[in-house]
Amino acid sequence: MPSSEHDPLLPSSNGNGIQPRKPLARRVLDVLKAEGQPSWLSSFRFFLFGSWLNILLVFVPLSATAHYANWDAAFRFSFSFIAIMPLAALLGTATDQLSLKLGQTLSGLLNASFGNAVEIIVGVAALMQGELRIVQTSLLGSILSNLLLVLGCSFLAGGLKFRESNFQVTAAQASSSLMTLTCITLVIPAAYHSAKAHAGGVDPDAFRILPFPQTTQVVDGSDLDDASGHGLKIISRGTAILLLLVYVAYLFFQLKTHAYLYQSDVEIEEETPRMNIPAAATGLLTATLITSFCADFLVASIEETAERYHIPKPFIGLILLPIVANAAEHVTSVWMAMKNKMELTIGICVGSSIQIAAFVVPLLVIVGWITHHDLTLFFADFETIVLFVSVLLVNFLIQDGKSNYMEGLMLITLYLVIALAFWVS
Repeated sequence: MPSSEHDPLLPSSNGNGIQPRKPLARRVLDVLKAEGQPSWLSSFRFFLFGSWLNILLVFVPLSATAHYANWDAAFRFSFSFIAIMPLAALLGTATDQLSLKLGQTLSGLLNASFGNAVEIIVGVAALMQGELRIVQTSLLGSILSNLLLVLGCSFLAGGLKFRESNFQVTAAQASSSLMTLTCITLVIPAAYHSAKAHAGGVDPDAFRILPFPQTTQVVDGSDLDDASGHGLKIISRGTAILLLLVYVAYLFFQLKTHAYLYQSDVEIEEETPRMNIPAAATGLLTATLITSFCADFLVASIEETAERYHIPKPFIGLILLPIVANAAEHVTSVWMAMKNKMELTIGICVGSSIQIAAFVVPLLVIVGWITHHDLTLFFADFETIVLFVSVLLVNFLIQDGKSNYMEGLMLITLYLVIALAFWVS
């Protein structure tokens, strides 16, 4: 069509050749339409029916029914326990699908925020109900589960298929060093308590020989004098802020300045998105909301279950609850190890432990500070020693950049010994 004198010289309304900005309502509508992406129907079909584990979603209404009908504690605990497993997998699925469409930085921040969503949700639920011991033992248990059980099973599975697997040493050592730092920050409050106990004429060994359930008063500092308790709070809250800053720096190190250290030499096939962005975001928020309710039901049933069936509460927090949160990660890590993708396995296990120790634990300390629940970083002496020797063993095993089935067997053995110790405590 020939141009006329009334036609504009440029196709846009400004002089830069840039199309005019769409109204906000139009942009929101375009996002919701998800043009060029999987449809809403196919997205939720994949979300709900993409895994056989989702069959366990039938326990979500059962856990709510058991809670509100006040069924036996065993049913309330078991139904909520099982219900959280598929919900944790759905959280991981939604996070992964969102990460496929986002840039490296945003996907890294998303994984940092929601990578341990179950631990955060269960921790906040226990914190709001005043179960400070459950908060501490569940977080410690998640760290130990990732470092010893999940990594050990991955090394064992990979070692049975391959004689020896290799991974990037520098990245692994950087991650393990940060893990060591977070471990040391938990030793300092215990050392402070011991020093104060000596100064006050109290034998700190008296606390160590008590049966484990009786140490509840010791851990939160309620049996100490006001000065000691106040000091523990200052140390814990200050350390929490510093750890969060270090974790932000670690993300910048991992995603920006030294991202090449965390790139695997093994070629990874590109994954095709199965969900559109709005559907994945909706699924993520919905799964988070439902998980929070199930976590409330679970925490509310722990006290009665422990008393009625003579299960030590530290065993529930340290061994049972991490199984819920780490079930999906456990399968993924072992699967990656059997494909000889050991960098991904190290990233899942050690990276998840760092997220909990340097992000989730400090976050819950600050949440407790805001909500007037005095959660501190002072763990029982036995727990502190257990964490220290676990991190020490992992550091020894990964410093050569190689793994085999024997190393996996060592990690699993240490985890079983720790589980046995907490069962009889």
